[in-house]
Amino acid sequence: MAFTRATGKHRAPSRLTRRSANLAGVATLATAGVIGTLASPAVAADAEAAASVEDTGLTQIVSMGSIADEIADQAAAQKKEAAEAAARAKAKAEAEAEAEAKRKAEARAKEIREAKERAAREAERKRLNAFRIPVAGSHVTTGYQTGGNLWSSGSHSGVDFRAASGSTVVAVGAGTVVEAGWGGAYGNNVVLRMNDGTYTQYGHLSSIAVSVGQQVMAGQRLGLSGSTGNSTGPHLHFEARTTAEYGSDINPVAYLRARGVSV
Repeated sequence: MAFTRATGKHRAPSRLTRRSANLAGVATLATAGVIGTLASPAVAADAEAAASVEDTGLTQIVSMGSIADEIADQAAAQKKEAAEAAARAKAKAEAEAEAEAKRKAEARAKEIREAKERAAREAERKRLNAFRIPVAGSHVTTGYQTGGNLWSSGSHSGVDFRAASGSTVVAVGAGTVVEAGWGGAYGNNVVLRMNDGTYTQYGHLSSIAVSVGQQVMAGQRLGLSGSTGNSTGPHLHFEARTTAEYGSDINPVAYLRARGVSV
């Protein structure tokens, strides 16, 4: 029985067809392999470039964000520093104002204190230099230079102040005791050298309360009135002199009035 060759798809490819197929396969491999391999570096380069661009953009974004934060931090620091500087300036101004107020208050207090001290010194000076009547509430009973045989010189060398026995006799002004004791016709007497250089005498005392060399103030007690010496009754004989010596007498009333004493 004879066999016939199959036809159609079951036909074996010819050598030419197989060769063409092989060539096509090679071409396919070449395209997929060699050519693909050759193309890979370019693709990789493009990918790297793209990645590089993306990386650069991210870096720029990150960098810009950091700068913004730094600026914000700097602004906040500057604002804080400005606030602190303002607070320091305010505190300094307040401290200076307080110090100035304190200085003015101290200066004013000093002025007031010095004014009071001056007033006190002036009052003391006036007190020291003040004059007064030798027997409080008294008056002159026998005037200056009254004539008569009661006085060895022929006239009264002083004035007599009314004073009951035992009345307090005081210094008419500030001075130093230069005589304190028996004075002959003057009886118990005290003589003062006044601070202005004049002299005053207090005679016929019943007792003496000071001693020679003692400094006395105006109004200080010298003794008690009486009727010792050449006297007709209790009274105070008062003289004013330019020296300590007898005969240098001056008008006692004028003397006291010139020093502000109402007699």
